[in-house]
Amino acid sequence: MDRNAGSFVAVRRLSGASCHHPSPAEVVAGSTAWIGRGFSCVCAQRRESDQRISFDLSPAQEVCLQRLQNRIEVPYDSSTREHQEALKALWQVSFPGTELLGLVSDQWKEMGWQGKDPSTDFRGGGFISLENLLYFATNYTKSFQELLCKQNGDRALWEYPFAVAGVNITFMLIQMLDLQAAKPRSLIGAVFLNLLLENDRAFDILYCITFKLMDHKWLEMHANYMDFNAVIKSTRRQLERELVLEDIQRIEDMPSYRFLDR
Repeated sequence: MDRNAGSFVAVRRLSGASCHHPSPAEVVAGSTAWIGRGFSCVCAQRRESDQRISFDLSPAQEVCLQRLQNRIEVPYDSSTREHQEALKALWQVSFPGTELLGLVSDQWKEMGWQGKDPSTDFRGGGFISLENLLYFATNYTKSFQELLCKQNGDRALWEYPFAVAGVNITFMLIQMLDLQAAKPRSLIGAVFLNLLLENDRAFDILYCITFKLMDHKWLEMHANYMDFNAVIKSTRRQLERELVLEDIQRIEDMPSYRFLDR
């Protein structure tokens, strides 16, 4: 994955406002401390405590893993019609009734992209990060809108950029589950493949769970944009604890699934 340099934007939340079109004074360039160099944030760093045990796969598990890996390997291509249409669909479900002026437009900053061209932000997560956002928006619309518009809780003055955070979450999950390996090398990865076998949309659902859990942690920790890495660390630890619970037979059995609302 491309981890080349890039700064991020911190979105300043105005009192009493939600989903507003920010002015130049409201969207400012921030320090790269939030996501380091591009998307090489804390979520991408391997920890020495990670287990590296090899687990054999059944033929059915191999098929499920390969199908997901095929999705992960697709980069976002702004010249591909399918990718263009998916981006338009994301706008339409995010801001129904608001006309999109173009695939390159200052309007995209309202969703929390770093600039007016979202394609430059997909380098860290590929096309699957757009698919994840679109799945979240269409299947858990209420939760998606709550996070997009920062509707719940005592929000920070400088909030995390919604869309860029979403790309970071996709990247973090791929790293946490070690999905680019030929077969699982950790208990977490092996458990997830069983869940993927039960539901081929398990990764997309886990993404939605993670985004909502991350926002819950954000509010619980009274975080601002400089705390994003700490929030992601806490979110990852919670996911790892939940995935190895004995009674988790489906992705919907995870305790944090309860945070989602359609």
